[in-house]
Amino acid sequence: MSTNTLRTAVESSGTERPVPPWAERVAHLIPLVGLPVCLWRLPIGFGYPMGGESTPSAWWHIPYVVGLSLLTEAFALLGFGLVRRWGEVVPGWVPRLGGRRIPPFAAIVPATAGGLLLLGLMANWFFTAFRIGGSPGFPYAPGWDALAMTVSGLLTLWGPLLLALTYGYHRRRCRPAG
Repeated sequence: MSTNTLRTAVESSGTERPVPPWAERVAHLIPLVGLPVCLWRLPIGFGYPMGGESTPSAWWHIPYVVGLSLLTEAFALLGFGLVRRWGEVVPGWVPRLGGRRIPPFAAIVPATAGGLLLLGLMANWFFTAFRIGGSPGFPYAPGWDALAMTVSGLLTLWGPLLLALTYGYHRRRCRPAG
């Protein structure tokens, strides 16, 4: 990496040490791999069966699906903390804690746990999607089934991407400067 590239990386993220360009790209990719499944859920929340069995719509389906989609994207956006200054130092607007340095493992442990959990969900998806072990698969009509597999398949990338991003954060924050 050239000196200008390092300087630009530090200036753009405000971190103590430069964020590698690959980590910056991964941080931007994580919310994007979750977005298709969030959009996929919305018609289901409004009672559209996607070619599957029609189920009666309850009053709570819409807020549940919208809330789940917003929560999914909020968690995905937390990955930016692994490449931004607010993942190293508590923002100044936080009462009593503002300006304090965040211990690296306060971010590494939950990010690793989340990545491993998502990796477990990825394994479950493979068993479901490919009907391994007699699983029923997706309950949609064939065309919708392919779309469901595609958007769900993209979501399975979240765990490995988060683990890679966490590893980059660990290398940047925990190894000696030099």
